[in-house]
Amino acid sequence: MTTRVWDYLPEYQTERDDILDAVRTVFESGQLVLGDSVRGFEAEFAAYHGTGHCVGVDNGTNAVALALQAVGVGPGDEVVTVSNTAAPTVVAIDSVGATPVFVDVRESDYLMDVDQVESVLTDRTKVLLPVHLYGQCVDMAPLRALADARGLTVVEDCAQAHGARHHGRLAGTMGTAAAFSFYPTKVLGCYGDGGAVLTGDARVDARLRRLRYYGMAETYYVVQTPGHNSRLDEVQAEILRRKLCRLDAYVAARRAVAARYADGLADLAGHGLVLPATSPGNTHVHYVYVVCHPRRDTILERLRERDIALNISYPWPVHTMTGFAHLGYGPGDLPVTERLATGIFSLPMYPALAPDLQDKVIDALRAVILSL
Repeated sequence: MTTRVWDYLPEYQTERDDILDAVRTVFESGQLVLGDSVRGFEAEFAAYHGTGHCVGVDNGTNAVALALQAVGVGPGDEVVTVSNTAAPTVVAIDSVGATPVFVDVRESDYLMDVDQVESVLTDRTKVLLPVHLYGQCVDMAPLRALADARGLTVVEDCAQAHGARHHGRLAGTMGTAAAFSFYPTKVLGCYGDGGAVLTGDARVDARLRRLRYYGMAETYYVVQTPGHNSRLDEVQAEILRRKLCRLDAYVAARRAVAARYADGLADLAGHGLVLPATSPGNTHVHYVYVVCHPRRDTILERLRERDIALNISYPWPVHTMTGFAHLGYGPGDLPVTERLATGIFSLPMYPALAPDLQDKVIDALRAVILSL
């Protein structure tokens, strides 16, 4: 049997009764759209973060897009972010008519190099969009200080950082708005698509609620500002309510898996393998466990021969994709991002990963690297 990077079935077997009860609860409620489950999850997710408002939406991409719209981003505006991210971050910026502007990432943690942000600011810059990638947070204090000094808005992309902390503060609580994805692979994942936006600003909250519901507020037939159909599904919301109670346990389990990798692979540093580094002040939740090696492609090929299929997060930086060629970036513009893309790959990571399967990966990876 092939060992995969992610598998929901072991977790489902453990939580099956609760998941199916969540489905039954919704089906017997008499309300299938924007009902008690969505309202309950929104209140509970906001309370978990100590934030005033949560708006459930249909997916993480739209969470970013609606958050940007809700803070006033539109055509002609620029949004500063990174290219070492999942493409949906940038697709969302483009979808509201804004222009993505990239800065490079740091060698140490693969996160936004905040020191480079000021150099790309223009009079069109509207938002700074840090991506809390792989399970830990961007260095937010200097980014917030720059935003405050220049009158800019911070919108956090927290799709990979549920439960992560930065100097004690949860991801999603350090900007005007924060976008989350609940895609099944996420630290807090549902059984389909789902997303949410957190905000402490009541005006942003009101705009978000209109934007996700055609642009309507309280009356179904009155559109105030044209919006979208971007509602979190009741079934997914009820599943998320049940799973939210276990979020801290999921994080603890992921951290235990990461520690096992660190113990089993530490001595391979002398053979070119770079393990994930947790930056000062961060609590890493290890959404993915990303390692790096200069002979990545050979390693992956030999692991496939051993029935171990691994992912690369991400093999193609967004600024190199043909769909964003119009932005004008070329080879060498983001050297760290481009260099990382040739060496990074992800080991299996999920809370229910069995120790024997993890040991299989560790043993195989050790054997392959030591044979190079």
